[in-house]
Amino acid sequence: MKLGIEGRWALVCGSSAGLGLGCAKALVQEGVNVVVNARGAVRLGKAADELRKLARWYAQQHSDAHAPQPQVLPVAADVTTPAGREQIFALEGGPGMDFDILVTNAGGPPPGDFRQWEQAQWLAALQANMLTPIELIKAVLDGMAGRGFGRIVNITSSAVKAPIDVLGLSNGARSGLTGFVAGLARSPLAAQGVTINNLLPGKFDTERLRSTMHAQAQRLGLSDEDLCAQQRALIPAGRFGTAEEFGAICAFLCSQQAAYVNGQNWLIDGGAYPGTF
Repeated sequence: MKLGIEGRWALVCGSSAGLGLGCAKALVQEGVNVVVNARGAVRLGKAADELRKLARWYAQQHSDAHAPQPQVLPVAADVTTPAGREQIFALEGGPGMDFDILVTNAGGPPPGDFRQWEQAQWLAALQANMLTPIELIKAVLDGMAGRGFGRIVNITSSAVKAPIDVLGLSNGARSGLTGFVAGLARSPLAAQGVTINNLLPGKFDTERLRSTMHAQAQRLGLSDEDLCAQQRALIPAGRFGTAEEFGAICAFLCSQQAAYVNGQNWLIDGGAYPGTF
């Protein structure tokens, strides 16, 4: 399916690895210019090299149409800070604030017992997983509406749909973002070609999942393999998801074809959520 977004500009946050990188790859393969962001410069540089290979592949596949090679511009910065966001929007060769696609993404806060969390932990979670996405949306939204096209996708968590007791910081911050988006998506901006949706990943085969599983296995006295087998058995699909298939879903939500999908929470968990709604 031709998604009709070639030549557009996307900002993909948290895209040096995992689900964010999966989204960036899928967009580049559709001919989208991407600004990729993460805090670690070395890892982000390696991710950018991977994406440039895909950009060359895209140009080769579309040589008959003389399609330009998608641009890949990395920005190593802390997007949760005003200085980090300014660095992205002031990037030489980038679109400034005129992004057509925004994918917000940040690692979840640590698990634990809410009795042990002080205000600082709550504020950090809110800053990363609620307030920063809102600031990014605010920066690009009116420009999208003025040009008549915009796609905003927030990567949140399946815990928004089915909260996990030890992830209280994430449950609270991400649910706050979800509530905000639910209202904004139904504002008059929806008639100006801008859609805002959330992707709620379950268990995906990423480095973060493997490290979390390793820590949990040690606490339970299990091997990593045994714990992973137990977790996979709880998923009707019988496996963990891949970053590539997650990215493909993100790219579809950014497409011309998804113009009538707005204000939705897409739960992607292999069928693990047991509810009807």
